[in-house]
Amino acid sequence: MPDIMPILILNARPGAGKSEIIHFLQNLSDNERKDKFHLGPIHILDDFPILWRWFEQDDLLENVFNLPRRFSDSDGYFHHQEYWHLLIEQLSIMAAQRIRDYGENETILIEFSRGSQHGGYQQAYEHLSDVVLEKAAALYLQVSFEESLRKNRSRFNPDRPDSILEHALSDNKLTRLYKEDDWSEFSSGDPAYLEVKNHRVPYVVFDNEKDLTTEPGPELVQELHSVLDILWERWLAKGV
Repeated sequence: MPDIMPILILNARPGAGKSEIIHFLQNLSDNERKDKFHLGPIHILDDFPILWRWFEQDDLLENVFNLPRRFSDSDGYFHHQEYWHLLIEQLSIMAAQRIRDYGENETILIEFSRGSQHGGYQQAYEHLSDVVLEKAAALYLQVSFEESLRKNRSRFNPDRPDSILEHALSDNKLTRLYKEDDWSEFSSGDPAYLEVKNHRVPYVVFDNEKDLTTEPGPELVQELHSVLDILWERWLAKGV
């Protein structure tokens, strides 16, 4: 058995604290990260940079080459819902390549948000590969839509719209895409495991309504340690 979780899927609404948790974990020593949180050196796979490049390409096609936009309309909404699933398929390919080249001496952290409007987590997880689902555990950060909206507004830096930590959506886009969230329905079948394509994916929920992540302190360390201990036990119990 590995002594770390080889794949951690991190899900939440935008602004819930995913990027801050990743930043916190990356800045720990390897020993502390492993001993307290059951994670190896972190390799991040996030669908936001892919999505951002698609929008950049669409802008170039439209404004420089006078050609039709490929992925999105001029307001930044996808032409086809399947593009959300394409992002997940792409992350799965990248994860498989990383495992092939580097083995399981690290934790691949796969980060994405999905609202019900574009298929939710139910559809997104169906597009994760067997390679990912077999090795994965999931951490969901629970915040209300109102908290997501507040954090989304507060973190935006107009000088760095492509930044992982400082990007944001307009209020209208956040409402349309992420007001409705299907995690509760998706995970309702079992309090400890997600059933996806004949795989049992252990999961835990981290309640971040009090915003423990903007200014990480002892309370964040304690809560994250607690939920990842539970996740580790569930991951071991499923047998990998």
